[in-house]
Amino acid sequence: MTESERADFTELPDLASRALGGAVIWANDEFFAEKENLVKPGSAAFTPADFGHKGQVYDGWETRRRREPGHDEAIVRLGAPGRVHGVVVDTAWFKGNAPTHASVEALSLPGHPDLDEVRQSNQWETLVPKSPLLPDFPNALPVPEAARDRRHTHLRLSIYPDGGVARFRAHGFATPDPAFLRGDNIDLVAAENGGRVADCSNRFYSHPHQLIGPGKARVMGDGWETARRRDSGNDWVLVRLAAEGTPDWVEIDTSYFLGNAPGAASLTGLTAEGEQVPLLERTKLAPDTRHRFRLASGGAPITQARLDIYPDGGLARFRLWGSFTPAGFADLEKAWGQGA
Repeated sequence: MTESERADFTELPDLASRALGGAVIWANDEFFAEKENLVKPGSAAFTPADFGHKGQVYDGWETRRRREPGHDEAIVRLGAPGRVHGVVVDTAWFKGNAPTHASVEALSLPGHPDLDEVRQSNQWETLVPKSPLLPDFPNALPVPEAARDRRHTHLRLSIYPDGGVARFRAHGFATPDPAFLRGDNIDLVAAENGGRVADCSNRFYSHPHQLIGPGKARVMGDGWETARRRDSGNDWVLVRLAAEGTPDWVEIDTSYFLGNAPGAASLTGLTAEGEQVPLLERTKLAPDTRHRFRLASGGAPITQARLDIYPDGGLARFRLWGSFTPAGFADLEKAWGQGA
């Protein structure tokens, strides 16, 4: 696949990430390195000649060398149920011990099934067929178009025959249960609700998807930070709402950004027709502060929101609180129903 094709789906949220609530609930073997490392945020680290009792310490999942037929596998519960468009099987730092191939199966189960229900289900379906892997490389494997419209809750990663994988990413669109998105004070842009970053001016230090992640930022690196501007412009991020909605207030959080917080911010909504709706005029920001502002939208429904920061800097979180319009809620229900 080309670099542009790879970028298409890797720009989507990672539904398997621990930051979104993903978890590795089972693996048949984790002799050398723990399965939980697969869904850790950030790139895998490596320290040469860092040996433990079982050998070199790896920041990933590594199984023992097979001496019998078969293959190894791990099951990931997605942090947010969704439609997966592609996966990344990253074999970073695994050079002489990477698997030669991998495949991914998917499952959709309601509620909170236990491990036996997941493992013994007869509803597993192939999401990514058995595909070759390169060692020490972020292997991007697209999901065939015909399989992209189904909502899934669990993925099963199979590696052939054994070896190590540093990270496993499942990029796609979160498809939340609309039963939990009724009423007011819903975060219209939250990644777990189906919001996503459509574009941004700069992502030098970190990806803006972190802006709409769950919970509060824990450190400065858990937000979005741009490079220092040396011109007269300003940085911005464009976020697509989970569905058409009417925002009431915004939270712009600069927590942990002390000497590098933006000096000010403004917010503009975009309707489905592309018309601009002023939401917040240019307003001064303070470092290391959770700002909350009421919005003067006049009740106009929007599908996207553009947050401008002046001139540059970093933000920890961006929340846009309000309610989905009847049309927007109908779209959420349709997506949930189609994925069943």
